[in-house]
Amino acid sequence: MNDIFAKRRARLLAMKAMRDNYIPGDKLVTCPKCGRESEKKAVAGGLSVCPLCGYHFPIGAYYRLSTVLDSGTFRELNAKLSAADPLAFPGYGTKPALAQRKTGLTEAAVTATGAIGGSKCVVGVLDSRFLMGSMSAAVGEKITLAIEYATKNKLPLILFAASGGARMQEGILSLMQMAKTSAALARFSEKSLLYISVLTDPTTGGVTASFASLGDIILAEPGALIGFAGPRVIQQTIGETLPKGFQTAEFQMEHGFVDAVVPRAEMRDTLIKLLRLHGKGGRHA
Repeated sequence: MNDIFAKRRARLLAMKAMRDNYIPGDKLVTCPKCGRESEKKAVAGGLSVCPLCGYHFPIGAYYRLSTVLDSGTFRELNAKLSAADPLAFPGYGTKPALAQRKTGLTEAAVTATGAIGGSKCVVGVLDSRFLMGSMSAAVGEKITLAIEYATKNKLPLILFAASGGARMQEGILSLMQMAKTSAALARFSEKSLLYISVLTDPTTGGVTASFASLGDIILAEPGALIGFAGPRVIQQTIGETLPKGFQTAEFQMEHGFVDAVVPRAEMRDTLIKLLRLHGKGGRHA
């Protein structure tokens, strides 16, 4: 019976991952970084990474989960928790519904239990296709519930960030999620459990200022923009020219904010090694 459920979960994740990995264009894809064209098949087959310059295209939450989780272990948490319009903000009411139809997601976050290299864990992913992965009250609740589930079950936690920051149409209710997720992580840390934060492009605003920066180990994808305010805003504010590559993952690693820059093709193996190295917080599925 367990094998049957595992196969169903594997098929479900595979179907959602295929939808997420849709790359616009006919047969050729133009890379926004190097400006050169590559075969669509080559880009998709390389985990949505440009084969010419290594640019990491944004990917959907389910597809990202499929690249790191063991087959058949995916089990989504709080899948029905969806976006709302608590302040009746002008012009905002229809936007979550449009994003839901466009992405097939209920909100910008997907959380799940699964196994990576046999180590059971809790994984959360922000999806930048859904209102730029902004942190609403629902997103904060999903992340918090995932942290609490990991705490209760003594499981390691891995969160992939990709966000433009707090969803300002929800006002203080959105900003509160910074404190809520951080408090949940403090309780998680008290149990001496492992939290790995993975920063992808972009990770900015309130997400950077809260759970994304609190990992015991902080990884990042190559070229990811990581910061609180964007470089253009900072430059206009201080009136100075910023260093070359400012706020990229590589710049952040050189300055001690990121522990390692890990290409997408190496992410699963890196996570397997880290989970095994910190086996105290892991369980076998």
